[in-house]
Amino acid sequence: MPRTKGSKNKPKVVNDFASQIAEKQSTIEVLNTEIASITANIDSLKAELKTKRAALKSAEKEVGKLQAKKAKADQKAAEEAKKAEAEAVLKKLLADGVSAEEILAKLK
Repeated sequence: MPRTKGSKNKPKVVNDFASQIAEKQSTIEVLNTEIASITANIDSLKAELKTKRAALKSAEKEVGKLQAKKAKADQKAAEEAKKAEAEAVLKKLLADGVSAEEILAKLK
C-alpha cells in the first residue's frame, strides 16, 4: 500500500454553526436597518420632489400668463402707433390742402 503524502497533523475544522448563524443574523439586522433608513430617505425625497414639481408648474403657469399679457400689450401698442401714424399723415395731408376724397384714395 502506498504511503500518503503530506502532514497528518491538520487541525480539525470545528463547525460552530451557532456563532455563524448569530453573525449572519446581525448582518441581516444591520442591512434591514440600512434599507429602512434609505427607504425613509427616498420617501422624504419623493415628497420634496412633488412639492418642487408643483412649484415649477405654478411658476410656468405664471410665466405663460405674463407672456400672454405682454403679447396683448405689444399688440395694443402697435395698433396705437399705427393709429397715431395714420393721424399724423392725415393732419399733414389736411395741412397741405388735400381734399378728403383724395386722402381716402391715398389711404386705400
